[in-house]
Amino acid sequence: MREHFKQQLAEIKAEVVDILGEVETLVRQATTALIEGDSELAARLVANDDEFDRRTLAVEDRVLETIATQFPVARDLRLLHSLAFIAMYEERMADNAANVAKTALRVTDKEGTVRAPQTLVDLVQVQGEMVAGVLAATRQALETNDLGLAMKLPEMDAPIDELYKQFFRALGHLTDEGDIEWASRMVMSSRYLERISDNSVDIGERIVFLITGERDAYDDIELSSQGQR
Repeated sequence: MREHFKQQLAEIKAEVVDILGEVETLVRQATTALIEGDSELAARLVANDDEFDRRTLAVEDRVLETIATQFPVARDLRLLHSLAFIAMYEERMADNAANVAKTALRVTDKEGTVRAPQTLVDLVQVQGEMVAGVLAATRQALETNDLGLAMKLPEMDAPIDELYKQFFRALGHLTDEGDIEWASRMVMSSRYLERISDNSVDIGERIVFLITGERDAYDDIELSSQGQR
């Protein structure tokens, strides 16, 4: 019975880790659709968003079922609770990535040309790559219980916040009304990407809690004094 329970835990965690990988892929593809004006790719990504909802809800259902039937305590209960928490954020991140794909549909004309200032297109490309990198690190931290990597996520997120601010500075230099209209839509995409990165930091904080049992903020935890419990 105990071995079956361990297998259940491993399967749920593996699913949550896999969804994180899929969100990373979604972010990369949505960014590509936006900067290249790929309406077909964008439409496929938007249509696939329901699959993320299904998978994350299934994780929550499995967590509840496991708690109800196995009565986990201590670290096992912390793991299950954390996985449900992470799945909730995965669903939000997938929604925001799908919103980036929706923006691609709005700023791309029938000829496949992105109707937005190139400066902003370049910024969103860099931001998308950075957000995908944060997601990859988050996935690795969860999969391997890497406390040090989880603690680095806020540092990785900081430049993404700065890029979001750059969007507004660039917007302030535009004078053509047409450019401003298209640019405002690109700014929303930057906001969606920034929120995905913020959610990764939230997941990282939960990973720290999962490993250490501590609910303190990142900067209150001393790496040198923490061990796995």
